[in-house]
Amino acid sequence: MRLLLTLLAILWIICGHPPETMAQIDTTWAIHDMNRPRPPVVTPAPFDRPTAPPSDAIVLFDGTDLSAWERVGGGPAGWRVVGGYMEVVPGSGNIQTRQAFGDVQLHLEWSVPEDVTGEGQGRGNSGVFLMGRYEVQVLDSYQNDTYPDGQAAAIYGQYPPLVNAMRPPGQWQTYDIVFRRPRFDAEGRLLQPARMTVFHNGVLVQDCAVLTGPTAHRARPPYEPHPDRLPLMLQDHGDRVRFRNIWVRPLE
Repeated sequence: MRLLLTLLAILWIICGHPPETMAQIDTTWAIHDMNRPRPPVVTPAPFDRPTAPPSDAIVLFDGTDLSAWERVGGGPAGWRVVGGYMEVVPGSGNIQTRQAFGDVQLHLEWSVPEDVTGEGQGRGNSGVFLMGRYEVQVLDSYQNDTYPDGQAAAIYGQYPPLVNAMRPPGQWQTYDIVFRRPRFDAEGRLLQPARMTVFHNGVLVQDCAVLTGPTAHRARPPYEPHPDRLPLMLQDHGDRVRFRNIWVRPLE
C-alpha cells in the first residue's frame, strides 16, 4: 500500500493531478459503448502550413521516402509516397519505424481523402501505436458517429477525447503526443503505467491519461513486461489514410 501511494504521488507531481484523479476509466460505460455521451464538438483554428521540426527532433518522414520505416514482420514498407505524403495501400500491412523509442514527444499530420466513404469505424480508419501497443485512434470523426472511445484522438478502448476537434475530410489534421512509457522492475512487475497527453489540431484532448494497459478491441488487456524501447507503428485498416511531417523528440 505504501508503494502504491508513493507511485500515485509521483504521478501527481509529473502530471499535475492529485492522486485521487488517477483512476480515469469511467466504469459506468462498457468498452465501445454506443450509449456513452459524445465529446462536445469544437472548431479548431485553421491549419496554415506544416510545423517544422525542432533542431533536436528525429525526422521519421519528410515527404520523400520511407527509409525510416519497414513492414511489421519484416520487409520494405508497402505504402506509397506521393505529393509529399505517405498513403496507406490497403492490404499492404502495418508499418513501423526501424528505430525504437520509449518516452517521446511525437508530431504527425494526417488526413482522410475528401471523397471518403463509409460510416462509423469504416470511415478513414487507422491508428498511431506508441511502442506498437498503445494506440491513439485515427478516424474521420467529422459528422461521423461512432463509439466515443474509438473516435479520432481517443486512446482506443480506454479514453474518449475530451472534445471532438476534427476538421473536415480532405483537410490535414495534426497530432502532438507526449508519451511516457510504462516502467517494470527486474522481475517484470509494473512499477508505473504508461501516460499520454494528446493535442488534436492544437486542442487538448487527452490530459495525462493513465493507461490501464495495451489498447485493444473490446478488451482491456493487462500490462505485460516489454523492452524500454520499441518501434512506433502506423496501421493499415483498409482505408487510404495519408500521413506527412512525422518527427519525434526522445524524452528519456
